[in-house]
Amino acid sequence: MDVTVNRPEIVAEIAALFERYEQALIEKDVAVLDATFWDSPHTIRYALAENCYGFAEIHAARVAADPPPGGIKEARIRLEILTLGSDFATVNLEFKPRGKAGIGRQSQTWMRLPGLGWKVVSAHVSILPIGT
Repeated sequence: MDVTVNRPEIVAEIAALFERYEQALIEKDVAVLDATFWDSPHTIRYALAENCYGFAEIHAARVAADPPPGGIKEARIRLEILTLGSDFATVNLEFKPRGKAGIGRQSQTWMRLPGLGWKVVSAHVSILPIGT
């Protein structure tokens, strides 16, 4: 089993997919957002205002969302991508939330799935209050 850490070509693949996802969040491009996540009842996404269990709930939250102009992120603080081998990755972003105090945190677990390519299988977004 290959568990080579951060092969440059794999990091580049994940970075590009992450940036595509981030742009889709800003534009509320539900087709891209849906295509990013694994269409499975096992997929989980914890967000600021909901906990979604399974792709159907994630999709429903996406359709109902009303993102602010420019998205919820005012600025990136730190982005960390970790790849293990050629089929597993995590992305962690620390950000300044737009119009809110605190530090935003976003994490994604990506897997390359046979016949589907890279998909997010688990994700989390939260805001850590200042002083915590």
